[in-house]
Amino acid sequence: MTQLAEPAAATLPWRFFATEVRAVRRLSPHFVRVTFTGDDLHHFADNGFDQRIKLIPPLPGAGMAHLPTGPDWYEQWRALPEGLRNPIRTYTVRAVRPQLREVDIDMVLHGIDGPASRFAAEARPGAEAYLMGPNALFEGPHGGIDFHPPVHTDCLLLGGDETAAPAIASILERLPADARGEALIEVPAAGDALRLVAPAGVRVTWLAREGAAHGSKLVPAVRAAARRILGDEQTGPAVELEDVDVDHDILWEVPEEVTDVSRFYAWLAGEAAMIKTLRRHLVGGCGVDRRLVAFMGYWRLGRAEGN
Repeated sequence: MTQLAEPAAATLPWRFFATEVRAVRRLSPHFVRVTFTGDDLHHFADNGFDQRIKLIPPLPGAGMAHLPTGPDWYEQWRALPEGLRNPIRTYTVRAVRPQLREVDIDMVLHGIDGPASRFAAEARPGAEAYLMGPNALFEGPHGGIDFHPPVHTDCLLLGGDETAAPAIASILERLPADARGEALIEVPAAGDALRLVAPAGVRVTWLAREGAAHGSKLVPAVRAAARRILGDEQTGPAVELEDVDVDHDILWEVPEEVTDVSRFYAWLAGEAAMIKTLRRHLVGGCGVDRRLVAFMGYWRLGRAEGN
């Protein structure tokens, strides 16, 4: 695998990891698990929950030859001609095995219309890629985690589409045994329902679109779950929300102030227009305190990341 010059800095929360694909496992019609290995992956921090990282696949004909990996990598990357910039895409870590120098990423298969989807569809053992992830040598917080529930929460509501499924799966695995709530995951087909590990008190429901419109299953399911959890009465006064134009702006509202006790906490991620609808319902309609809901527009229908 290609090794690029990189400062061995324990002072930075994130770092580049040169990797290659060790294994590819098809999980379902639309999910594939790619296992990466690399000489330095024993320094990849295992933070769990919805830990975001960057996947940087090779450029056709150039590989990783032009990828800067130093502290000022982003400015150098932006200064490159567009044809020499390796694409950078965001994913959630599914598993970390430092002792084996392995990291798993579950990727959604939806054609080959972009560099990341092409990499997912064509990944084979030995294929090179870089991961930019949390540096275990750094002693402070690494960032990239948006699941911040109150210390004591009566009920959790997790919801998302297939792009959020790996994060929800990872969150469920790290919840305390006495956690209670619901996890709702919309996927393209019934065969995409995966076996997940979750506390006994958290009900996991897979919602298969089977050709229906994106969000057509998740939106009513989240509304119904909110009624079950919150009851028919609002938790607070209706809030007039500022509008977010998801065609031009990023919808990403993640409270980091953790309260001590709350009856309810929601984490919702996926297609931005769908998440905007759920945000309007929970906060604007049900009056849920904005400090108790994380909304993340992972992507926008009809647009690739970075566009």
